[in-house]
Amino acid sequence: MKKLAYAVLLLVLAASVGLFFAGKPRQAEWTSGWSAETALTFPKDFYFGTATAAQQIESQSPSDWTAFELDAIAKGRTDHGSAPGVAKPGHIAELDKYSLDVRTRKTDYDRRYDADFAAAKQVLGNNAYRFSFEWARLFPREDMQQPDPEAVAFYQGVLDSLERHELTPFATLFHFSSPAWLWQEKDGKRGWERADAQALWQRYVDAVLSLYGSRIKHWTTLNEPMVFLNAGYLDGVFPPLETRADPAAAGPALAAMARAHAYAYHAIKKVVGQDSQVGITQHTRAFEPWRNWNPLDRFAARQIDEIFIWDLLDALETGELQLTGTGFSEQIDGLAGTQDYVGINYYGRFYIEVSLANPVKPIVHSHDPAADQWVNDLGWAIYPKGFGDVLRTAYERYNKPIYVLENGTADNAANDLRRQYLLISHLAEMAHAQQQGVPLKGYFHWSLTDNFEWAEGFTARFGLFAVDYADDYRRTARPSAPLFGRIAREGLSPELLKSLENMPAPRSH
Repeated sequence: MKKLAYAVLLLVLAASVGLFFAGKPRQAEWTSGWSAETALTFPKDFYFGTATAAQQIESQSPSDWTAFELDAIAKGRTDHGSAPGVAKPGHIAELDKYSLDVRTRKTDYDRRYDADFAAAKQVLGNNAYRFSFEWARLFPREDMQQPDPEAVAFYQGVLDSLERHELTPFATLFHFSSPAWLWQEKDGKRGWERADAQALWQRYVDAVLSLYGSRIKHWTTLNEPMVFLNAGYLDGVFPPLETRADPAAAGPALAAMARAHAYAYHAIKKVVGQDSQVGITQHTRAFEPWRNWNPLDRFAARQIDEIFIWDLLDALETGELQLTGTGFSEQIDGLAGTQDYVGINYYGRFYIEVSLANPVKPIVHSHDPAADQWVNDLGWAIYPKGFGDVLRTAYERYNKPIYVLENGTADNAANDLRRQYLLISHLAEMAHAQQQGVPLKGYFHWSLTDNFEWAEGFTARFGLFAVDYADDYRRTARPSAPLFGRIAREGLSPELLKSLENMPAPRSH
C-alpha cells in the first residue's frame, strides 16, 4: 500500500510540475560557452593533483572489501553485469583472471609510491595528491587500542615522500572500505549501525590526527557516502551487499555516517587548527530526463539529483538530514556548519526514465545510444557542460570554496583520446566557471595509475599511467599524462582548446 501511495503521489506531482516542459528538447549543448579563441588560466595557488584510495592501490588489509574479494574468488563470483558499468550483485568482474599476487598487491603501490609521486611531479606537473588512510590497516583487530606500528610507519613514509616531491597531501578518512571486524553482527546490527561504531570510528580518527594531523591541512572525512549507501545497501554490489527496500530503509546508516563526519570535523579543527579545510566529497552527475516531454522522467530526474547530490550537503549546513521523497529526517547534533568547502566528484551524465510498471524505481541510462557522443569503457557518456552546471549550482547553494576531488574516465585505448578530450573540456569548464566568480581551489584527476575499480575489478582503466599487471606492474604514461602536465604548468591555450575540434568530439543531437 505504501508503494502504491508513493506511486500515485509521484504521478500527481510530476504532472503538476512537468507539463510546463512538455515538448522541450533535451539539452543539446556540450559546453558552457567558453571561447576557444581566448586562453583559460588558473590561479597560482590552484592545486593540481590526482586522487587515489587505499583499497584500490595498496596491498590488501583485513577490510570488508578484502573479505568480499576473497569470497568472490572462493565462490567463483566474477561475472560482469548486464552491461558495461553495471555490476552484478555479489560479483567482482573478471577478478579470477588476475593472479593471487595482483589481487593481493593491487598496484604494488606499497613498494612504488615514491616513484609514482616523482612521476606525478615531473610528468603531470602536480603540486598535490589525494589519498586515503586505510582504517583496517591501522586497526586490523577490533581489540587494538593503538594502531599497528608497521601501518603507522607506512603512512609516515607516504607523507615523507609527498613532502620530498613537494606534493601537498589531501587526506580522506573513509573511502568505501572499513575493517572486516566492524561488520560482525553485534546486538543485531552491523557496520555503521552498530551501537559502538561511533566509538570505534573516534578511536581511529583520534589516532590518525595524533600521528599525522600536524602534517595535513586538507581533509575529506567521507568519500561519496551516497554511492556507498546506494551500492552497499540498495543494489548489493558493494559491501555489505544488502538490498534494502528503498533509500529510507538505508537512512539510519547514512545518519550514522553523518554523525561520524561531525565528530571528525570538530576533532580536526581541535587538533589541526581552525585554518584546516574539512568537508566531504559527493559523487555528482548531470541527471536529466530520458524523455524530455515526459513529466515523470523530468520529476524523477530532479528528485534523484536532490537526494543523490544535495541532501547530505544541505545537512552539513543545517544539521538536519532529510532524504528527498522518502520521509526520512533526522536532526544530528554537531552537524550544522561542518563543511569548509564543497567536494565535487563528477563523472558525466545519466538519463532517468520512469516505467509505469515500477514507478518507484526509475531506470538509469548511462548514455543515449542515438547520440553522437564520447562514451567510455563503462558506457558512461562524457558531458562537459554538466560539470560546469554542477560547479555553479554548488556555489549558488553554499557560497563555499569548491574542490574537484575526482574527475576522470575509463579509457584503455593506447591513444586515450576520450581522456584527453575530458581533460581539456572539463578543465576549460572549471576555468570558465572561475571567470564567472566560482571559487574553485583545486582539481584532482581520477586517477594516477590504473587500479582496482571496486565491482569492476581491474577491468576499468582510469589511470593517466597504465599498469601492466602481467609485467611486474610496469607503469607507462598514456598520452593524457603529459597533456595534464602541460595544462597544469601553462593553462589552456587557444591552440589546446581548438585541438578539441580535431578530435571526433560529440555533437548536439
